[in-house]
Amino acid sequence: MAHVPAAERRPQLIKAAIDYMAREGVAAGSTRAIAGELGVAQATVHYTFGTKEGLYRAVMEQLTQDLIAQVEGAAPAGAGFEETVATLTAALWRTVREQPASHQLLMELTMFALRSPALSQALESHNRGVTEVTARLVAEAAERTGQPLAQSAETIARFFLAGFDGLTMQRLSYPDEEAEHACLQAFVSAVVAMAGGRLDLVSVPSS
Repeated sequence: MAHVPAAERRPQLIKAAIDYMAREGVAAGSTRAIAGELGVAQATVHYTFGTKEGLYRAVMEQLTQDLIAQVEGAAPAGAGFEETVATLTAALWRTVREQPASHQLLMELTMFALRSPALSQALESHNRGVTEVTARLVAEAAERTGQPLAQSAETIARFFLAGFDGLTMQRLSYPDEEAEHACLQAFVSAVVAMAGGRLDLVSVPSS
């Protein structure tokens, strides 16, 4: 087999790990299994990442980058504050419906990382990165629309992410299209109300 530079092999292994664990679960994601997914020697995984935890850390970092890109890409330009929150929620929810395995994998990795000291920093970086991006989008939308915030942008972001994680878990474990749409509307309304906006129900665009 032709030699492949580590800089090229690394993203290949990360993708293989994501594909495999999204399909089979984190518990099945041994270095041997990931190597087999890509068709390379197990030693290649250890040479590239050092340990299984090193590979998992790289997977979490990649999933974080992907999620941040989705969050940033969903933010509408020139929309009102309520519309921004609703559009952002709808766009993210679309990824839950279309990529459920990826969201389940991220949740599984989060639970795994909580019990693994070697992954605690990766978990903290993930949460900090997603929170910072969400808070920035909230602050930018408020400034652009002249919406005074009753809470800090970070507090609103943490509330938004906590609620969205809960809705995602419900979707994965107990899907109900009609109930989900009603919950999304109530969720967006709660976020807007927390930010200091109107208290009436805010419509969420259909996915």
